[in-house]
Amino acid sequence: MPRPIQARIDLAALRHNYQVAKKHVVGQGKPAKAWAVIKADAYGHGLLRAAKALGDIADGFAMLDLTDAVALRDEGYRQPILLLEGVFEPDDLTVCAEYGLIPSIHRIEQLKMLREAALPVRLPIYLKLNTGMNRLGFTPDQMTAVKHELALSPAIGAVTLMTHFAEADGGRGIAWQLERFAAVQEDWLGASLLAVSMANSAAILRYPQTAHDWVRPGIMLYGGSPFADASAASFDLKPVMTLHSRILAVQDIVAGERVGYGGTFEATQSTRVGIVACGYADGYPRHAPSGTPILVGGRRTQTLGRVSMDMLACDLTNLPEVGVDSPVVLWGEGLPADEVAAAAGTISYELFCALAQRVPVVEV
Repeated sequence: MPRPIQARIDLAALRHNYQVAKKHVVGQGKPAKAWAVIKADAYGHGLLRAAKALGDIADGFAMLDLTDAVALRDEGYRQPILLLEGVFEPDDLTVCAEYGLIPSIHRIEQLKMLREAALPVRLPIYLKLNTGMNRLGFTPDQMTAVKHELALSPAIGAVTLMTHFAEADGGRGIAWQLERFAAVQEDWLGASLLAVSMANSAAILRYPQTAHDWVRPGIMLYGGSPFADASAASFDLKPVMTLHSRILAVQDIVAGERVGYGGTFEATQSTRVGIVACGYADGYPRHAPSGTPILVGGRRTQTLGRVSMDMLACDLTNLPEVGVDSPVVLWGEGLPADEVAAAAGTISYELFCALAQRVPVVEV
């Protein structure tokens, strides 16, 4: 018999969350289109699975890997596809032209590749501006060289200006980055006429005025909140992934006894301990401390001790009705992944992306 752990992927919830993103940017002038961000194997939910769920409603797909983009085309998806990190070799541009892919351009070297490429079509590009994230993109002092390369390249088609907000989910907000973006537009004759893509999940939900032409919802598609101070449910987002398992065994211990490797949990009273078939080899965070929330038999309790490779312990003392084979939810339906992640000192993005290949996945 297989282990009882399983991840359920709710495709209807994924569709719902995409439509929530679209609703948030309606009314900001013309409605924005939305890239469905399915990088990192759709945040651990499955690239082709997510594409199947969104294929008839998504305006376009955004991802990192060229091979993933080609796989989508080979599966018959005809929507625009954006490569968020762009190209790495000149041959990548040939693939982009053949498969109709849009590269993000963020280095002068990439523009030089485009200028020297002998492509059969003019390639649309996303030109990424570094307005403060300091990760990818052109800074204002590079724009003279950028404009020079653009003017010389016959291979470039439509240009969309793109930036990424660093603190749309925090107190600093986005005004400072918008000022930098506007300064580039003002200095670049005609740039104000180009299409614009700015808003990530946090900006879509908190600053919908930044929607412009295209938005890029990521974590919100999968039912996670980009904010530490606001739940996904408060934005009508639904969990897509539910990681569930069962109780393998029950141990009754007395005060003074400890649980798990290193004895990091010590009972202060008689305690009923449930052992769950889930560990860090399944993708559950090893650093999750005692007290991390968990659902057993539909009721909330907490983990005890250190997470092992294949098992973890939880407190059943106040749940006398549950025992061996009782259902367990690690995160998802009834227990937000954001809450589990916060207890473990991480974010839901990491929980989703860390789901191990050995965990069976079923679509519901």
